[in-house]
Amino acid sequence: MEISRDTEVLELIDGLPRNNRQPNLVLSAARSRGADDGPYSAFRTFLKDHWSGIRDVILSRSTQTNEPRRCAVLLPVLAGIARSEGRPLALIEVGASAGLCLYPDRYAYRYDGGAVINGQGRRDLVLECRTTGNPPLPRAVPDIIHRTGVDLNPLDPGNPEDLAWLDALIWPGMEDRRRLLRAAAAEAARTPAEVVRGDLNDEVAGLIEAAPPEAAVVVFHTAVLAYLPEADREVFRDTMSGHLNVPGRPVHWLANEGQGVVPGFEAPSGEMAPGLFVLHHNGTPVARTGPHGQSLDWLS
Repeated sequence: MEISRDTEVLELIDGLPRNNRQPNLVLSAARSRGADDGPYSAFRTFLKDHWSGIRDVILSRSTQTNEPRRCAVLLPVLAGIARSEGRPLALIEVGASAGLCLYPDRYAYRYDGGAVINGQGRRDLVLECRTTGNPPLPRAVPDIIHRTGVDLNPLDPGNPEDLAWLDALIWPGMEDRRRLLRAAAAEAARTPAEVVRGDLNDEVAGLIEAAPPEAAVVVFHTAVLAYLPEADREVFRDTMSGHLNVPGRPVHWLANEGQGVVPGFEAPSGEMAPGLFVLHHNGTPVARTGPHGQSLDWLS
């Protein structure tokens, strides 16, 4: 709030390219350079004194929040796809960042404080999620035999600088998110997924074609399409729609985005609380989800 009234700081931000003026990007860049969470006066002084270095971070990085807990809202749908198709899964994430959401089979889960659903990785890495609406919670994680993704600037979960940037993107005081980030990055670094560098509209079709033929392909994304112009969202929608229902090649599309972000997608009935996402499966809304995977409100 103070920044919006601070003409000197606004002048610094206005000197950035338009696409780099995102508040979270500016604040995260400052944190990555050592800004603390104290009074605004101290933050303002730090920002002005270190603006050159902060500006370099802003121009070289982007808001690539990689929240492993989001796997908790995807798991019921992923398990349902594997069960209905009778096949293992090939995961493709667009806007993958460091690829931490490509490992839903490596994490453990606890819904509503109940029994833990163990994955195939660290059993101390438990993703907690609150549910309403009676979602079809699985008893086990699905079999995943292929995982890949695309990002304009892929991050390496084993690179300390990339991990420090992901850490800086987490809001102050959210230590549980920070703990999960580091644990998930350590797990992902053991066998890093291939995340190609490129535009999602240029790469997604090739990634689908490269997936193992014995697998059911699942293309998914969370809070990604909102950063694209409307025309590019329409191109992606049309590309994905063209890959659905191809005989002999099961492809599924999970879009976990803000309401109205994907052009033409049906909105869920009822009121939508601020900040929630809508999880669509092949264009049909199946759940309202917390932006960090903390809640799952099943719709059917």
